[in-house]
Amino acid sequence: MPSPFRSPTELAEGLEGVGYLADDALAMAAHLALGLDRPLLLEGANGVGKTEVAAALAQLLGRDLVRLQCYEGLDATQALYDWHYARQLLDVRAGGSSSSADVFTRAYLLPRPLLTALEAGDRAVLLIDEIDRADDEFEAFLLELLADFAVTIPEIGRVAAPSPPLVVLTSNRTRDLHTALRRRCLYHWVAHPDAEREYRILLARAPHIAPELARQVADGVARIRAAVLGAPPGVGEAIDWASALQMVGAATLSPDDAAATLSALIKDVDDQQRIAERIDELVPTAS
Repeated sequence: MPSPFRSPTELAEGLEGVGYLADDALAMAAHLALGLDRPLLLEGANGVGKTEVAAALAQLLGRDLVRLQCYEGLDATQALYDWHYARQLLDVRAGGSSSSADVFTRAYLLPRPLLTALEAGDRAVLLIDEIDRADDEFEAFLLELLADFAVTIPEIGRVAAPSPPLVVLTSNRTRDLHTALRRRCLYHWVAHPDAEREYRILLARAPHIAPELARQVADGVARIRAAVLGAPPGVGEAIDWASALQMVGAATLSPDDAAATLSALIKDVDDQQRIAERIDELVPTAS
């Protein structure tokens, strides 16, 4: 179906209206995914806002967000559907030994995220989160499902989406995804925002933070991310840090306040030590 937005710029403006600041490349990728009915694969480090893209698109489009959280050992049945075994057993017992009631019908089916999204069609945004954590077998199954937006349930038959849902897949690159899945999707690498965009994000997501402090936090986070860290802070940590600084009464960002509140920004003991040793360099006293 055609994209409801006339241009990527219009889509970016809509996303900003629901609190997500997308750069031009992400807005173009999402615009194309909507217009071409293609899944959108988002890769990037932890905390850059990949999951939030799907949530913001669902809010903007007025669709239900259906989330499938991937993990090692996830299989097709767990992602698609299950049977209401307790209800089936009760109905069989209630019917007695002569009962010929079929308890493998749609009435007894419990949809899981993939089936829920298929049946909802274009009323849903399907978020397949952290696909890199799933096994190769599930990735192969997913590729087949995304090709036709349909699945066959042995007891019921084929279930097809009335129209394709918008599908957003995220990956932290803990393993390489297969080329076949990548080719099925549109692709965008989600990077950490630069200081200017992070400042705007802080103003939008944490309006209780004074603009001057938000600006200094955005600049400080950019310098800290540029340091050699095992786990660079994400956007959520930047928001937490700004809120923590305000909570301790900091009107501006100082090395002492930064060091005292690092627990809100840096979530690794070795990284905390590295930053603490360079705090005067990375967070200079505001002039």
